[in-house]
Amino acid sequence: MKIILLGPPGAGKGTQAALLVEKYSIPQISTGDMLRTAVQAQSPMGIEAKKHMDAGGLVPDSVVVGIVRERLQNDDCQKGFILDGFPRTRPQADSLKQVLKELGQELDSVISLQVDIDALVERLTGRRTCVDCGKGFHLRFDPPAQDGTCRFCGGELSQRDDDREETIRNRMKVYQQQTAPLEDYYREEGLLVTVDGMGEILKVHRAIIEALQDC
Repeated sequence: MKIILLGPPGAGKGTQAALLVEKYSIPQISTGDMLRTAVQAQSPMGIEAKKHMDAGGLVPDSVVVGIVRERLQNDDCQKGFILDGFPRTRPQADSLKQVLKELGQELDSVISLQVDIDALVERLTGRRTCVDCGKGFHLRFDPPAQDGTCRFCGGELSQRDDDREETIRNRMKVYQQQTAPLEDYYREEGLLVTVDGMGEILKVHRAIIEALQDC
């Protein structure tokens, strides 16, 4: 099973990918993981990527695609894989298509998690974490103690900088500009399946499994 997971930040791609890994015994592959692995292994593409990272620049598409190619040739990808965070743009999608063709592989499905942006902002901005014990809370769905402290240890709660509304909406804007057009790309390829990502985790998981069974 060769799958791409699409969806804006906070849509639950990581959670759903982990469930699919368990279901199909195939690896979840994220851009960040691939870059770190390639750099640590000092592969040719990893060495090239490190040059750009050390200089504080973005890793160019040619290098990212090369790292993807290296990763997809590993033994654990022979039965399939779940791509999370790649491709992000149409040019990257074109490059992935060419890589898969050269490797004699084809995508089975592209799952796009559909979310309501305002509801997603509420979901993310409400997250809090105890600075002492690390327990996570949500101001609405899993609230802390009435005085705003951790229910378990009484510790102070903190909010991640990237969970603030201005930051989240900016990330959503970037996603809509760069990555959302991939829906049209994969719809034209006949690979796109949309799934409501706003439900309970297991309900969303079952919907994905049903969609994949129809592929």
